[in-house]
Amino acid sequence: MNIGDRVRLMHGKEQGVITRFLDNNLVEVAIDNDFTIPVMRREVVVIAAEEEKHFGNNPTPEPVVSQRPSIANLAPAQVASAAGVYIGLVHTTAELLAVHIVNNSEYDLLFTYGEESAKGYRALSNDKLPSKKTKPVAHLHMNDFDKWPDLVVQYLQHKLNATNLIEPVTRRLKFKASSFYKAKKMVPVLQKEGYLFQLDSKPVAVNPDEILLQMIESNTLGEVAKVAAPSHEVDLHIEKLLPDSDPKTMSNSEILRQQLAAFEDALERAVATNMHEIIFIHGTGNGVLKKEIQKLLSRNPHIKFYEEARKEKFGYGATRVSLK
Repeated sequence: MNIGDRVRLMHGKEQGVITRFLDNNLVEVAIDNDFTIPVMRREVVVIAAEEEKHFGNNPTPEPVVSQRPSIANLAPAQVASAAGVYIGLVHTTAELLAVHIVNNSEYDLLFTYGEESAKGYRALSNDKLPSKKTKPVAHLHMNDFDKWPDLVVQYLQHKLNATNLIEPVTRRLKFKASSFYKAKKMVPVLQKEGYLFQLDSKPVAVNPDEILLQMIESNTLGEVAKVAAPSHEVDLHIEKLLPDSDPKTMSNSEILRQQLAAFEDALERAVATNMHEIIFIHGTGNGVLKKEIQKLLSRNPHIKFYEEARKEKFGYGATRVSLK
């Protein structure tokens, strides 16, 4: 039994698709492409592909009907042939998107997949993915687009007898409607049309319109947003980032998530606007934020070097980043 399998409820006529595993005994099933319910594993049976083909149990999805821009009105999908690691969202039905980890590289991929929301982080899947293979790890409903969690992927690339060491990577995707629909492309390996997002490092020559989902937000799909340069000094204290919120009501993981999201946003905008340097004020505290920032900086190909900012002004609570 795998994510994406079509199943039938044993004590009813309903059919659906397994969207995720909730625990060892419980699965989430999307019924009629419209709503999801938790079901005990022993209460569902997988529908064989031969049965679907012979009896026609898997109806053709109806066209997507949504308040958002119609997919049919968007630009034709483009073929994404570049090697790399991707997340691809592919329609299983009209309203249900399968989330695939796509390994379109020459390396084996060890990965974990999780989702992070206001309630915190939850790990959902981990596996080894050979070169030129994909794996569905979850499903998302188009109807719930505004409530989608952040998708978090951690991965390590490996190749027997390789002569170069590749550092582990952590990537977080936060979707915006204005840019999500622009990501419609042909998903490599799967060779199906979907929404494609590259997780590994991009070339230095970056198109600001494509640099990161959270950087591009406009009022209409057709508008092209300009990337604004961040401040030379970016204060990551949660009181500065969310002045209208009470930090006491937030968990430590949620605070760290907000701080890292602001850091990544500012850094990517600094790269896109050709800034020479930027300073991140993270404070001293327990050092967790500083450690996570420097971990991300060490993996970023756009960074020339980073160091402690001027101690006479910031003490040990800031990092100066020099950009290539």
